[in-house]
Amino acid sequence: MIWLKAFVSGFLATLIFHQGLFAVFYFADVVGSPPFNLTPVPPFGVPSVISLAFFGGLWGVLIWALIGRMKSLGFWSLSIILGAIGPTTVAMLVVFPMKGIEVTAQSWVGGVILNGFWGLGLAIFLVLMGARKKHMNLF
Repeated sequence: MIWLKAFVSGFLATLIFHQGLFAVFYFADVVGSPPFNLTPVPPFGVPSVISLAFFGGLWGVLIWALIGRMKSLGFWSLSIILGAIGPTTVAMLVVFPMKGIEVTAQSWVGGVILNGFWGLGLAIFLVLMGARKKHMNLF
């Protein structure tokens, strides 16, 4: 059950935190493409944002496996740090080149900020879903 909570936390963090901040960037003219992209992606034709959220859920499971038993301060800080570094590195070194998207300094910085915010959302949802019953305090 805890793994499902980790997946759902990552999924929701993608839709709310990652895409929410992406919307702020879009309306501030920092990024050119709009958030919540509904373009179907192969092989199943699901909307791009749902595919992104699915992988956010998988990242949630992986990060939970690494930080689930940590004390509160380590849990919160590593959730943000691992969220910022892991998905950004995979996106820039694997996903972007596969899709023919140019990797720039701006995309690295933007990815770290977006995914770090996603990591914060992941931690918040893990706490809200009761995955952190023993360590509900912030510090």
